[in-house]
Amino acid sequence: MAELSMQDHKRPFKDYAARNFRWECSDDGRVATITLNRPEKKNPLTFDSYAELRDLFRDLAYANDVRAVVIQGAGGNFCSGGDVFEIIEPLTKMSMPELLAFTRMTGDLVKAMRRAPQPIIAAIDGICAGAGAMVALASDFRLGTAEAKTAYLFTRVGLAGADMGACGLLPRVVGQGKATDLLMTGRAMGADEALACGFFSAVHAPAELLGKAQALAQTLADGPWFAHTMTKTMLNQEWAMGIEEMIESEAQAQAICMVTGDFTRAFEAFAAKQKPKFEGC
Repeated sequence: MAELSMQDHKRPFKDYAARNFRWECSDDGRVATITLNRPEKKNPLTFDSYAELRDLFRDLAYANDVRAVVIQGAGGNFCSGGDVFEIIEPLTKMSMPELLAFTRMTGDLVKAMRRAPQPIIAAIDGICAGAGAMVALASDFRLGTAEAKTAYLFTRVGLAGADMGACGLLPRVVGQGKATDLLMTGRAMGADEALACGFFSAVHAPAELLGKAQALAQTLADGPWFAHTMTKTMLNQEWAMGIEEMIESEAQAQAICMVTGDFTRAFEAFAAKQKPKFEGC
């Protein structure tokens, strides 16, 4: 019998057939680009696109090719949130159990994005609102344009700003005061403000945005990928830890990384004055 390895339980995602958005991969399969593709409505989410995105990000834990993901919107906008007539209107007619199933599903998308081992880069142009702003927030990096406007609109429709993890995630990115402002007023945050408070990592011209996001994704994918996944895991795990638990968790994480071939290859390349080649193992 042939010897099995854990890699045998993984599969390629380069040819994934998306149903509710566009899915494209780089030639080497390492960088995937998701395009929310309903530009005539500023790329709103539907019940089906929520569910497919949730399932896809869950399944990417088993990818043996994709190492970084870019998510963007078509037509000069990122995402306007939940579709008014395909989500908002039906919600006004649902029972409490149905509503709870929906709000848990939307939260499951955020959890799936945070748990996915791949770094996720949101390329944000134009409108980034409501649930779209939460998809951006759940990403690991956010690149924007001068035209980008980000708004957490939940209170504008009589809902709490506490949606899809917003009250936990947003203060960790922009600070408690800024998060309170954005979540309670529902106002739009422009690109300069987003860059100044750390929501955006960088701002680029619209024509350059996708290329910059994919270049960053490729750099991450070609780098110490296993170490990147460990870093993302630690960033998630350490939110609720005290200093003792933090230091011990990072000691274990670093020791794990030290037994990978990447660590040895990086040292040998440095000693030989060469560029290291990372293989993620």
